[in-house]
This record gives sequence, structure tokens and C-alpha cells, in this order.
Amino acid sequence: MLRIAFDIGGTFTDCVLHDGDSGRVRALKISSTPGDPAEGVLAGLAALFSENAIDAAEVTAILHATTVATNAVIERKGAATALLTTKGFRDILIIGRQKRYETYDLYADKPTPLINRGNIFEVAERTGADGAVLEALDMASVDAAIDAVLAAGAESVAVALLHAYANPGHEGAIAARFRDRAPDLPVSLSSDISPKYREYERTNTTVVNAYLRPVVERYLGHLQTALKERGFKRELSVMQSNGGMVSPALARRYPVRILESGPAAGVLMASQIGQALGADHVITFDMGGTTAKLGAVDGGTPAVAPVFEVDHVRYRKGSGLPVSVPAIELLEIGAGGGSIAAVEMGMIGVGPESAGAEPGPICYGQGGDRPTVTDANLVLGYIDPDYFNGGALPLDGDGAAAGIAERIGRPLDLSAGEAAWGVHLVATSNMEHAMRLVSVERGRDPRRYALVAFGGAGPLHAARLARSIGVPRVIVPAAAGVGSAVGLLRAEPRIDVGATRVLGLDDGAAPTIAEVYDGLWQRAEAELAQIGDAAGVRWSRYAQMRYAGQGFEVHVDLPDGPVDGAFPALAAAAFHDAYERQHRYRDDRAAVEGVDWTLVASLPNPQADHWLFGAGEVARRGRRSAWFPERDGYVEVPVRNRAALAADGGGVGPLIVEDPDCTAIVLPGDRAAIDGAGHLIIDIGQGDD
Repeated sequence: MLRIAFDIGGTFTDCVLHDGDSGRVRALKISSTPGDPAEGVLAGLAALFSENAIDAAEVTAILHATTVATNAVIERKGAATALLTTKGFRDILIIGRQKRYETYDLYADKPTPLINRGNIFEVAERTGADGAVLEALDMASVDAAIDAVLAAGAESVAVALLHAYANPGHEGAIAARFRDRAPDLPVSLSSDISPKYREYERTNTTVVNAYLRPVVERYLGHLQTALKERGFKRELSVMQSNGGMVSPALARRYPVRILESGPAAGVLMASQIGQALGADHVITFDMGGTTAKLGAVDGGTPAVAPVFEVDHVRYRKGSGLPVSVPAIELLEIGAGGGSIAAVEMGMIGVGPESAGAEPGPICYGQGGDRPTVTDANLVLGYIDPDYFNGGALPLDGDGAAAGIAERIGRPLDLSAGEAAWGVHLVATSNMEHAMRLVSVERGRDPRRYALVAFGGAGPLHAARLARSIGVPRVIVPAAAGVGSAVGLLRAEPRIDVGATRVLGLDDGAAPTIAEVYDGLWQRAEAELAQIGDAAGVRWSRYAQMRYAGQGFEVHVDLPDGPVDGAFPALAAAAFHDAYERQHRYRDDRAAVEGVDWTLVASLPNPQADHWLFGAGEVARRGRRSAWFPERDGYVEVPVRNRAALAADGGGVGPLIVEDPDCTAIVLPGDRAAIDGAGHLIIDIGQGDD
């Protein structure tokens, strides 16, 4: 079994080859190619094949995570899209929600809709919240709207009518008319993309899907053609935001589902590594070149959110475009290795603007002239300029030091080392705030969690983050620098289908709940048919539930078994437990409502259980000067790779542990060791300071 995974990030594209027979893992990081992401993928695969003397025809699986969809939204490079909506609701995307992400900022920017008001067209119709038709669909208004769409030159169309989640009939009729008049124009229906209530979120989700369809269609089509031309025999599988793999056909129809595909794969990897090491509760920390993503795993299961946001304003919660499809719960901030540092009002600020892959940090020597977090870490001695990315990308240490001194040190009257430490500390503080949001503010006690750090820059900051919020153990997995790509190799095909039906969980609710899940089962079966081999399906259920009258819901895993008369009481009990875990409160006598009901179909992943990281790695030992404020600045510290640290039986900080794809920092007073699988374990405060 030869399986390949590749994950396209904003700065690097990660490629991983896993030989299921020997267990050997080979990894490679190459610079991303923003102009044509597929070119970077193909270059990386060619290098992997050349280095390992294999042929494309031998590959049994190709797994892919991508930021193509996310970047198209952020950069506003999607298709020219039109929206059809109910008469009187033309401004729904512009109005959005009344809730403000900055309560006292009178000039707070709102997220900019993906389409202009001039490309939003109304049709005469009205459906009630109970699904009753209050006003029949006026086909003359539909034809007039289609005329306007065609005249505007739209490449894709979104249809989101009021309460279409309760009765999709009018949206179906509009889709049929488009098929008659413009059969080649892709049409996305809210009743298909996101059949849930809350009209702003549902409309925006449908628009995002329509906006991305031509982009993802072209990208995946080009990539599949290029792979076949190079001898690949197997079909590509694509990671979704929910952590499941799907066929390209489903990814093309529902591109909104792959917006967070790369970060989701990383959380899956962290979950499985945590369980293997006896840590069922994990905080995940993925720091790459552009952003840092934080997630959580509770009881061995990654947290899943029903709604997430994309294209935040200054990375503030509540400021982005809402997307109501299931996704692994993540908090993203603009703090990556390429995040730009500057002096603002006499203080150091870091991010969210990033130098990206082009031109990149100053030390890349590609024309960047503004200092970044990577430049600061190089000046601090944390990164070896001759071994960055395994030596494939030598760094300009003098250039980084000069940039830090000029842009940060001189305005603040600091030395280059002090200025670099300030940049590192501010970046770490930004991530500490985000980590508190993921843990403490969501009812998680950090003292009961392990921190799994990965990504090219994550292990550099992980120990200090763990110490700041009280996490007792840091795990830096083998091949951490390409952690999301490794997560792809561990992922399973998965489909989540959901719908809104607000139901009180009383004794008579069972027949209606059963009816909802029967409908979801039919939808899931139709999607499974597009995956291919759907043998061995595992079914599970969850719902978003609340105390009656509340304006927010919590995720509740529902019991297996038949939906019979006992089911509502069992579901209510599961809700009370879930609510108490999150909010430290419960009221078993209060009425409970189910709002969004979801059915999950998972397929077994035919992957090998044998993983051999770093096979044949030669022990490397050395020393260099690095900045540790606990030692009053620069101090000579030992540098080890994992093979050397394992041979030495571990070590105590200050210590630097180098991999070809990332570097981990062990602080004074912390103890580090390598386990039998090659993972680096850092126990906070367990060494001799």
C-alpha cells in the first residue's frame, strides 16, 4: 500500500508518502505556488517519487487538503455569482446580524458580502416557517430574474428563499426552470446546501457554495487531469471541513464543505496521536506560515461546530462570513511564521498581515523587507539557518537581524535580540489569548489536557504556551511539520447531512424525530453513491439542542438504536450532560428543544496501522547560542535531533530539538523524551531548572 497525501498551505505545500507494507513515512515541504497551487503539488510529488524510486502507477490512494476554496473567498477571486431570493429580502446579506463583534466600536467594519446588491434578484413567493405555502411562486418573476442573471453574465447562481429549509418546493421549481433555460449554469439551492433555519447564515452559505463552484471545478479538474497524465491510476480523495474524505464529484458540488480541509486533517492527526499516548483530552495547536489554528479533542473525539466563519475582520470572532455546514471546531488567528511585525504607537504588533510564500520573510531572500515571526525566531537562535526545511531553503540570518534591528529595535531603542524576543513574545501572547478562548472560556480545564503542537512553527511556541495556561504536557508528533498531511492519511470518508426541525423533546416527539432521520438517511444514501465503495457504513447521530426559549444551542451526541418512545427522554438526558460540561449548569426539569438534527455516515479507511517515522535517521548533536530570558538572554544550549535525543534517553531544557520540517523549543525546567513511536514528549516543569 503506497498512499500519498498533500496539503496546500499559504506558505508551504506538504507532501507525505506512506508505505503501508514497511510503515516507512517520507515527508517533503516545498514552497506553495499561489498563482497555480496544482504546480506546487505536482513538483512535490515528482520530488517524492524521484527520492524514493517509485512510480505513480504504484500509488493506491491520493489524499488532498487545500486552501484553494478559502483563498478564493478571502481574496475575492471566486466566480461572478447571482442570488435569487424572496421578494422583500434583497438586503439580507448586507444587513447580516445585529450582534456586533466589537460592542463599543462605532466604526467596526462589517464583513463584505461576496456579491454586490446589483446581482441579487427577487422572486415573488412566500413560504411559512411550518412549510405552508403562503404565496405561490410567480413563474413570471422567476423568468424575469433569470433574464437578469443571464444579462449580468453570472457564472454561478445561488437560490435562497425564505423558509426553504421547511419546504424546498419553490427552490426546486426555480432550479428546474434554470435547467430548461440555462442548463450549463451551476445552481446552488439553500435547501440542498444548508437546509437550516437562520436565513442570513443559510443564504450566505449558499452564496459561498455558488461562488466557489466554478473555481473548485476548474482546480480539481486541472489537478485530476495532470495526475492522470503522470500515471496515477486512482481517483483523488478530498478532505472536508468535518474531517471526512469525499470524492472530487462531491467536492465540486459542495465546495463550501472543503473550506477548512487542511486544519481539519491536523486535528484528526492530533486526536489519534493523543489517544495513542493516553491523552483523550487534547488542545491542538497548528501554526504554519500564515495563521495559527487551535482546536480541541474531548474524550478522544474532535469537537464539531455547526457553523464557522471565514474571512474574519482582524480575526475577531463574529466578524466573518458565517458558513452553516458541519466543521471541526477551530479558532484561527493571524499569527504564523510569516506574520509581519511592526511598531505601532510605541508597541510591537504582530499580524494579521502575512508575508506569505511570495515574497516571504526577509530571511528567505526573495525580496521581503518587513520583519516577521520567522525572522525573529532566526535572530533568537531557535532556527538553524543552514537546516531550515532540512537545508532545502538556506536562510539569510544577517538580513533578518538587520530588518529586526531597523524596523523594531531602532524605534524602541532595543538591541536586535531584545527586539526579536519582543516579536516572539507578542506572537505567543496573541496565541495564548486564543488558547484561553478554546479552553477556559469553553468550559475546558487546561490542566486536564495535553497540547499537541504541529505545523512548521507550532513546536517553537508550544512549551511557552503550555506553561502560560497550565497545560502539563506538550506532544510534538513525529513529522509534526507536515502534521495535516499525515492527518489525511488517517482520515476516513465521512458525510454529514442535517436539517432544521424545532421540536420539543416531549413524549410524543419520537415519530417526528424518526421522520426527520428517515429523510436524512435518504440524502446520505444518495451522497454515498457518489463516493464509490460504500461497504461497512457506520451511522451516528447528533443534534444542536437548547433549553426552550434560548437563542443558542449546544452540540449533543445522540444515542444509537431505534428512535422509539424512549428516545426523546434519552436525548434530553444527553443534552443535560452536554450543557453541564460546557456551562457548569443544568436544570433537569426545564423543557428541552432539538433544533438541527444531523446524521453521519462514516466509512472504514483501509490504511495500514504500521507507521515508521524517521527510519535510518542519523543522530545529530550540536550547540548554538539561543535566547532564553530565564537565563538572561543568549546562552549556549544543546541541539539534538530526535534520534540523538532518543539515544541520550531524553534531556532537560534549555534544549532545541530539530527536525527537517520543524523545530521544538524545550524551556528551562521542562523535561523532553522520545517515545517508541518517535513522538517528542515535553513534560512542563518536570526537569531540573
